[in-house]
Amino acid sequence: MNEVIIILYVKDQKLSRDFYSNILNSEPILDVPGMTEFKINDFTKLGIMPEVGISKILKDKTPNPSTGNGIPRCEIYLILENPDLYIKRCVDAGGKLVSELSPRNWGDKVGYVSDLDGHILAFADKI
Repeated sequence: MNEVIIILYVKDQKLSRDFYSNILNSEPILDVPGMTEFKINDFTKLGIMPEVGISKILKDKTPNPSTGNGIPRCEIYLILENPDLYIKRCVDAGGKLVSELSPRNWGDKVGYVSDLDGHILAFADKI
């Protein structure tokens, strides 16, 4: 595997771009109609694609992603320093706190938030 791109389907590409730019404290490396990408590390990118765009590709072979908007459809688990800072950024940018930052039985201190479309973001640090 040379690279991993995790793509979230979102209702509003511009709002989600601004949200993730604020959360990740970085500008997109690609931002064109239909796709925004953020570099997470040398091998991983986070993509943001509008639901209307992916529905044209998926056609009638799957349910339209917009029918699941607001429902947690994935979790992005980020291990980093100062997870509380990222949780605050997320909430300040319009995300919702789901579970306070606290020690978990698997050895991480983790807090959970949801983004503008209901996707779950876990910000963690090793205990």
